[in-house]
Amino acid sequence: MKLCDENTIGVVAILGSTFDGSYEPVKEICAALDALERESGLDIPVHVDGASGAMIAPFVDPDLEWDFRLPRVASIHNSAHKYGLLYPGVGWIIWRDTEALPDDLIFWVNYLGDNMPTFALNFSRPGAQVVAQYYTFLRLGFGGFRRVQGYARDVATRLSARIAELGPFELLTRGDELPVFAFTLADGIENFTVFDVSNAMRERGWQVPAYTFPENRTDLAALRVVVRRGFSHDLADLLVHDLERQLPRLQKQPAPVHDATTGTAFAH
Repeated sequence: MKLCDENTIGVVAILGSTFDGSYEPVKEICAALDALERESGLDIPVHVDGASGAMIAPFVDPDLEWDFRLPRVASIHNSAHKYGLLYPGVGWIIWRDTEALPDDLIFWVNYLGDNMPTFALNFSRPGAQVVAQYYTFLRLGFGGFRRVQGYARDVATRLSARIAELGPFELLTRGDELPVFAFTLADGIENFTVFDVSNAMRERGWQVPAYTFPENRTDLAALRVVVRRGFSHDLADLLVHDLERQLPRLQKQPAPVHDATTGTAFAH
């Protein structure tokens, strides 16, 4: 709240952090902004970055209040290629009402004899992804999405529990919000790093990224596992098996081999 003033156009709450899969407390953020408005008169809207969680929470966390049930939430977006069960190329954004989308953000284009509104950087786009998403909604329905996303959470929570049982690791999250969890090394382990673990797992064909957290928590380095449709319990068992296979070698290392600057081949 200390960062909010008369120049603040909105606050973004993330429903499913990229770093650890946890939900940010949208309801509590809205409540804090309600209190700020009562004290200062500042009416600051909230946008929910539901890139992943907006296609998880409605199906497996129906009682979680993060959406338009909260009057301060003005808009929500999600990325269909994450948990919308679709390939890349389409995402969605919705506004509470027309007043939440100012007219000066809409472009009117004279196209094929008609004046059409567009809210995009480029006007003409392929429609295949939209059709594919529409088909997925119709084909699976609410119940189908609930089963798919619920299974992904079951896999994530069981897998995170098994990794915690191995001993050298400490869970940061469990996969019980997004089916995504992060874990780090337990206290006292100084002869290998999470970057060593990531490299060892890559030898077995797994991409388990290791990374440091953002500013003010760059001291925390973690590994992350993302569970999506197609990641079965059998596949999770194989991951644990390969992790167990690589651990003895890592535990015999006299000192770490890789750090944040040398331990990854990932590029964005």
